[in-house]
Amino acid sequence: MAAAGEVLRPNLPENVEVSGDSPSELHVLAVDDSLVDRKVIERLLKISSCKVTAVESGTRALQFLGLDGEKNSVGFNGLKVNLIMTDYSMPGMTGYELLKRIKESAAFREVPVVIMSSENILTRIDRCLEEGAEEFIVKPVKLSDVNRLKNFVMKGEGNDNQDKRLHKRKKLEDDNSTLSSLPPLFPSSSPVSRNLELRQHRSASPSSALSSPRCSLKRPRLQLTD
Repeated sequence: MAAAGEVLRPNLPENVEVSGDSPSELHVLAVDDSLVDRKVIERLLKISSCKVTAVESGTRALQFLGLDGEKNSVGFNGLKVNLIMTDYSMPGMTGYELLKRIKESAAFREVPVVIMSSENILTRIDRCLEEGAEEFIVKPVKLSDVNRLKNFVMKGEGNDNQDKRLHKRKKLEDDNSTLSSLPPLFPSSSPVSRNLELRQHRSASPSSALSSPRCSLKRPRLQLTD
């Protein structure tokens, strides 16, 4: 039986791209149905000196991991997968469904899984983190994201994963709350916009009334003569 993170591959599925030769490199399985996104992630991982296996679907990922129900042949070299990055929205099998299959397996349940999505939906984030995803990244994925994940895996920081997932969810929730609390925008030329700006300016600065043209100009008094 393969150890956790070990893959015994009798045959590589079609359209599987493996880059990197050193066995000491961090090996990342990248899953995305978009060729452009797949190439971007692969490039970022290569810049971070990671070995990358890129596949275009959840089904291909299961085949690569040997979790598709087919028996693996004996006598092939094992491959260690240290991190799995998968897109959420994919045809056939979503990233969430792939995550569940991975976490239900005895061989790969301890391998960190990162979900990527172009949509920042809190319910989607919650269900992925609760299912065991290490992190939820909103696209576009940046080099800083890849470096952070690499450092996390290399240092083996896995004892407080639940706290980190909750912190990540809380941060995304706060960001959404901030955006939703912004006041509605009015055309800059509308009387409503001018009145709102004037009121906000006066309430924000107590001394603003003193500098207001309406308050600073004094009308000359009329002098009555006999």
